[in-house]
Amino acid sequence: MPFYMFQARYTSDAFKAMIANPQDREAAARPLIEAAGGKLHHLFFAFGAEDIVAIVEAPDDAAVASVAFVLGASGVLSAGATTKLMTSAEAMAAMQAAGELAARYRPPTG
Repeated sequence: MPFYMFQARYTSDAFKAMIANPQDREAAARPLIEAAGGKLHHLFFAFGAEDIVAIVEAPDDAAVASVAFVLGASGVLSAGATTKLMTSAEAMAAMQAAGELAARYRPPTG
């Protein structure tokens, strides 16, 4: 199954709720991801522009999009982004394919 990185920012209301009632957001996210056929490998809280980063394995893009739609519709996030990831072996296969395709591409000339 493909891997994905999901990054998101919580709203201030979501932070207020978590401060007033601390809760395990990984435990909340896991059943949603599993219901879509996926597996939550890690959910990290982060410093910086994003508040959370999750590494997810899912059957396809549609499964990940459905989870993102549910999270977006919940109102707890102010922003989110999903990045499809490749393993090193998948990247090496893409490099091999690129090497075979390179002779068919002509870059712009001046």
